[in-house]
Amino acid sequence: MINDLWYKNAIIYCLSVGTFQDSNGDGIGDFQGLGRRLDYLQGLGVTAVWLMPFQTSPCKDGGYDISDYYNVDPRYGTLGDFVEFTHAAQQRGMRVLIDLVVNHTSDQHPWFREACRDPDSKYRDWYVWSKTKPANANEGMVFPGVQKSTWNYEKRAKAWYFHRFYDFQPDLDTSNPYVQAEILKIMGFWTQLGVSGFRMDAVPFVISTKGPEVRKPEEQFDMLRSFRELLQWRKGDAIILGEANVLPKDDLEYFGDDGDRLQMMFNFQVNQNLFYALAAADVRPLVGALEKTKPRPATAQWAMFLRNHDELDLGRLTKRQRERVFAEFGPDKTMQLYGRGIRRRLAPMLRNDRRRLELAYSLMLTLPGTPVIRYGDEIGMGDDLSLPERECARTPMQWSTERLAGFTDARRAVSKVIGDGPFGFAHVNVAEQRRDPGSLLNWMERVIRMRKEILEVSWGDFDVLPLDDNAILMMRYTWRGNTVLFLHNLSDAPCEAAFTLPERLINVLSDDHSEPDGHGRHRILLEPYGYRWFREGGLGYILKRKEVDGG
Repeated sequence: MINDLWYKNAIIYCLSVGTFQDSNGDGIGDFQGLGRRLDYLQGLGVTAVWLMPFQTSPCKDGGYDISDYYNVDPRYGTLGDFVEFTHAAQQRGMRVLIDLVVNHTSDQHPWFREACRDPDSKYRDWYVWSKTKPANANEGMVFPGVQKSTWNYEKRAKAWYFHRFYDFQPDLDTSNPYVQAEILKIMGFWTQLGVSGFRMDAVPFVISTKGPEVRKPEEQFDMLRSFRELLQWRKGDAIILGEANVLPKDDLEYFGDDGDRLQMMFNFQVNQNLFYALAAADVRPLVGALEKTKPRPATAQWAMFLRNHDELDLGRLTKRQRERVFAEFGPDKTMQLYGRGIRRRLAPMLRNDRRRLELAYSLMLTLPGTPVIRYGDEIGMGDDLSLPERECARTPMQWSTERLAGFTDARRAVSKVIGDGPFGFAHVNVAEQRRDPGSLLNWMERVIRMRKEILEVSWGDFDVLPLDDNAILMMRYTWRGNTVLFLHNLSDAPCEAAFTLPERLINVLSDDHSEPDGHGRHRILLEPYGYRWFREGGLGYILKRKEVDGG
C-alpha cells in the first residue's frame, strides 16, 4: 500500500521547460537542457517533476493555450526528446507529472478553426456557442480588470463563443461525450509516453455545465471517476492532481466519498489562511482551515504549497484578512493582481528574511499533505515587477554568475533574466549556494531529506494542540505506533511553548532536545520565527513501527 500510493510521501517540483535550461543556444529552455539538470533535482530530493504546458501553442498565455495536444512545441524539442527525458527521470527514481489543460483550447487549434469555418463540422459541437450575446457576458471572468467578457463574437461562425479565460482560449463543451472521449485519449497518449499523472487545470470549470442558458453551472462529478478509471486501466499508479479552489464542504465531491475520483488536490484553503497567519502572527484561522479540510478518503492526499505560477489568490479570505496580507506582503498596487491576489515570489514577499523563509518552508513541509515546490524557490529567487501580470514570477532559472545566469548561451533569453538588485543572478544562483554549507539551497536539501523519512506527516492522523500563545502552531502526528511533534513561532518576538508530555522530545534537525521536568512539563523557548521538529521518545522509532495501522 505504501509503495502503491507513492504520491502520499512525494516531493513535487514544478517547473516550466522553457525557462529552466536551454541546451541549443536559442534562448529557450528545452527537454534536452532539462534532462541535463535531472541530477540537480535528484540531489535536492525531488521525487516527482511537474511540467507546466509544453505542447504546441501560440504561447499567448504561457502555453495554457494549446493548439495540439499530441505534440511537443518545437521550441522545446520533439516527442523523442520528451520520451528520453521521462526515461532519464525514471532511471533516477523520479516520476513525471504534466499539466492537463482541457477546459479550453487555443483559438488557433484546428478544432476551433474547423468549428468556425463549417457549421456542419463535428467540431462545432465541441465548443460553446450562442446566436446572440448572452445577458451574463460580463460575469464570471477569471481575470477581472484584464478580461472584459466571457463571450466574444466570431465573424466566421456568425455566433458568440464562450471563454472562461482569455478571449483567445475558447472553452470546450466538456459535457459533450465526444469531447470527454478525446480527453481520455489525450491522457492515454501521454501515459503511454511515460507520464505518471496529470495536474488538471481548472477542474471546477472542466466538469461544469456550460452554455448561454446556464445560469448556475452544475458540476458533473462522474467525469472525474471516468478520468480516474482510465488511468487505473492504463497505468495503475498514475494520478490526477486537481487544481480546484473550492470550499471545504465540496472537497469530498472531488475526492469521492470512497476515494474514487481525484487522488490529490491543492489545499487552497490552507494556503490562503497560512499567508494570513504569517502576516498577522495568528494561527487561529490556519487551524480552522486545517480542521475543515481534515476529512478525506484514506487514499487521498492534499498538495501543500506556498507559491505557484499564478498569483497568490486570497479570494477566500475576508476583506479585513485580505487587506492585512496585502499590507504585509504586497502593499504596492503593482504587486497585486485581479483585485484578489499578490503576484510576487515568496522571497521578496518575506523581504528575503532567511528566518521567515525557513519558517515558511518548514510549515509547508510539515502540514498534512505532499509538498509542492516552485522552481527557483529553493534558492530564494525574486521577481521582476516590470513584467506583465503573472510573468513577473516566471523568469528563467538562475544557475550561476555566468552571463544570463547560466540559463542560455544565446544573446537573449525567452524571458527577462533578473540581473539587477538583491535578487539578481550575481547574488542568487545555484552554483554559489551549492558551495556554501549555510545556504538556503543546502538547508532545503537537508530538510527535504528529513521530511521524506517522516512518514507520519504523509500517512498519519494529526491534531493541533492548544497553547496559550496564538502565535505558536503545535501539531502532532501519529502513525503505526510513532509520534512526531512540530512547533512554529509565527511572531517576530521570542515565545515560550509550555505543555505537558511525559515523553522525551528528540530534535531531528539539531541537538536541541527537550526533557520533561518532574511533572511531565516541557518549556521550549522559540526564537523569533523559530521552529522545531521533534520525535517523541527516541530515534529507535524504526524498530517500534508497527506493520499495520492500528496494530
